[in-house]
Amino acid sequence: MLHPSAHIDAVFSVECDINGASAAELLRVQRQASAPLFAALGIWLRAERAKLSRHVAIAKAIDQMLSRWLAFTRLLDDERICLTNDAAERALRGLALGRKPSLLADSRLGARRAALMYTLIRTAKPNNVDPRTWFADVLARIADMPQTRFRELLLWD
Repeated sequence: MLHPSAHIDAVFSVECDINGASAAELLRVQRQASAPLFAALGIWLRAERAKLSRHVAIAKAIDQMLSRWLAFTRLLDDERICLTNDAAERALRGLALGRKPSLLADSRLGARRAALMYTLIRTAKPNNVDPRTWFADVLARIADMPQTRFRELLLWD
């Protein structure tokens, strides 16, 4: 049986090979190529865990991994989930560039509002929504809209 790092390296290799593929292709390849690797890793983790005392640090790490197994393997069922956090890091890069002007916020409330705006802008992009157009639409409609219908203004509905 392969060492766990070899399984993880193999999964990353599969992800690298299918980067940029269509959603259907991503799911097909992940299920065909990555699922057996995840299954083998799960078997290895359970076998190694059975050999360890619960007080050993690595046993706690394995327990934590196994307790989150469904979340870890969710990318096999959802093409939007990526194995890495590269997209999140790229999204935050713009925030890091805007950090210095944010330090000039006059109040905590101003800083919170700036954070909220950044969040909305960064949520619009992966949903293929132009943030400026969306903001203009929301501002034009929200004053006359009852709160019960605010859900219609969300980016992801």
